[in-house]
Amino acid sequence: MPGTPFGVVHLDVPPVTSGLAIGSLVAGVAAALVSLLVICLGATVSGQGSWATGVFTVLGVLAGGGAVVTGLLGIRQVRRPASPPAVRFTGRGLALAGIGCGAAGLTLSLLGLGLALLLSLA
Repeated sequence: MPGTPFGVVHLDVPPVTSGLAIGSLVAGVAAALVSLLVICLGATVSGQGSWATGVFTVLGVLAGGGAVVTGLLGIRQVRRPASPPAVRFTGRGLALAGIGCGAAGLTLSLLGLGLALLLSLA
């Protein structure tokens, strides 16, 4: 401050990638991979295969739902304004990709379960 013996220093803090956004992407990719397993099990159902499909469907739905929720929280964290000395978060694209992968994994898991149930009834 001019005219005083004191000075104010604002250190630049580099932006940090949001952990919620990264977690959303990881959970979304896991949900998509589990959904592929559910579809494969659903297409080759025989005997107890529908039980295995149901178990993996629960895993896919939980991972997909978690990806969507953490992605929305990550977007909220990135969008929140920060004053200059505070940490600024980035990773909006990661969060959006996590939401997309999670929603696709959730949907494909449910479709794989429906396929398994349809084939087990036939």
